[in-house]
Parts: sequence; structure tokens; C-alpha cells
Amino acid sequence: MRAFQTARGLRVDAVCGPQTWGALVEAGYRLGDRLLYVRTPMQRGDDVAELQRRLSALGFDPGRIDAIFGPDTRRALEEFQRNAGLPPDGICGPATLRELERLSARADVDHPVSSVRERLTLNPRSLPELRVVVGDLGGAATLAAATARSLRELGAAVVVLGDADESVQAAVANSHGADAYVGLLLTSGRGVVTYYASAGFVSAGGHALACRLCSALEEVPGLTIDPPTGMRLTVLRETRMPAVLCELGPSDVVVPASARVARQVTRAVEAWAAAPVDP
Repeated sequence: MRAFQTARGLRVDAVCGPQTWGALVEAGYRLGDRLLYVRTPMQRGDDVAELQRRLSALGFDPGRIDAIFGPDTRRALEEFQRNAGLPPDGICGPATLRELERLSARADVDHPVSSVRERLTLNPRSLPELRVVVGDLGGAATLAAATARSLRELGAAVVVLGDADESVQAAVANSHGADAYVGLLLTSGRGVVTYYASAGFVSAGGHALACRLCSALEEVPGLTIDPPTGMRLTVLRETRMPAVLCELGPSDVVVPASARVARQVTRAVEAWAAAPVDP
């Protein structure tokens, strides 16, 4: 169980909770096992991720490779079908798979369009130009409020969320058209800042923001932070903007230093806005 959780970018706790069970189900699908198309609830699985990787490598942008068959993936698939002389029905069936297999040798796996697109859409800005969602995902209500105040003082538009459901937080952040999402979670151990990464895709904006947050938070006395880590946690996977989750600890250090931590988070977000991707 621990090995599976590590490989899938999940929290390693050897407990088969909802996220781990969902990942186990998704891991059972291979491209070609079923028809892929937009439905409710959206189809999720390793087959969807493989389809997204192949489309992206061929220059058809499905958005981030998140293993969720949504509108962006459908549009990319329809565009591929048009170019391949197939009916653009947005359904990945046998005929579409045959064309994908035939053209895979031409795929640019080193420069998938989904990664290039994210880099091109992230332009330097100032804090007053940003919409930031700050989410409390457990025990961090005071810190989330302090962070929101600090960001607002420098002109950012901020929404604070307190729902512990990561999917709900991601949906609200998406509905607000946020430019960045910063999740906060108190932990009893060492801290870590995570960003979205999967096989074949790394959120360039999320990675850059995570690195800046780690550097800033290391300056808080008593706060221990591990290096930034790419993961596939629900809130990172389902947000459509650069997103990070700051798991901060130990809690007996973080809570008394909430004002200082909030200022460091603001400082990191401001630096990221000015340079939103790594060189």
C-alpha cells in the first residue's frame, strides 16, 4: 500500500481511504478498455491520462494531464479526429485509437503541448492583478485569515475557503477564475509544500510557487520544511490554475507564528507573480 501511494503521488499512510481507493480503481484501466467521452460524472483513469499524454505529444492540447476526461480533453480529441480525417465526435473508440497508434511515432514526447501552454499563459504580474484563493484544509483557519489579510493589504483579490472537501475547494477556486490557489493544512510533523505533477506533466507554475513558498517559510524560526514535492492530491489535480498545498508543522510553532507565516506566504506569492515559472 505504501509503495502504491508513493508511486501515485498520494499521502503515504498505508490506509486505503477515498483517494487511495479511487487511485486503485483508476489504475485498473488501460487505453482501449472502454469508450472514452464526456459524461457525468466525468470518466477518470489511467486510460484517460494515456490519451491525454498522446494528444499532448501530438500537439493537441487537452489541458493538464489529470486523468479526467473533461471538456478540454474532448476539444483536443475532436481536433485530432478532424486532422486525422475521422468524424469529430469526441469519443475515443477503436478507429481513433488506431490513428493514435499510427501517429505516435511522430509524437514530440519531450515537449508536450500541455506543458508548453501553461508556461506561455503565465505572465509576470503584480499582486493587485491577482485573484488568489486561500483554502483551510484542516486546522488552519487562523492562518488562512491572516494570509488573506496580508495579501489584501498589498492589493490582491482574495477568497478564503474553509470546506475540508478538496474537490469542493477546487471547484470553487475554478468558478472564481483564480490565478493561484494556496491550500493550508496544519500537521504535527515536518512541513512540506506540494504542487501538481503526474507522469508526463508537471505544473510549471505550481512548481515555481512551491519553491518560492519553501524558501520563504524556511525563514520562520522553528518551522521545518521538506523540499517541494510533486503530488496528485485531489485539490492539486482538480484545480485549473497553479496550485500548492502547504502542510505546515509542527502546529505548536505555526499557530503562535501565524502573522509571521502569513507575511512569508504573501512575500512568496508576490515573488511568484513577478516570475511565475522557473527560468
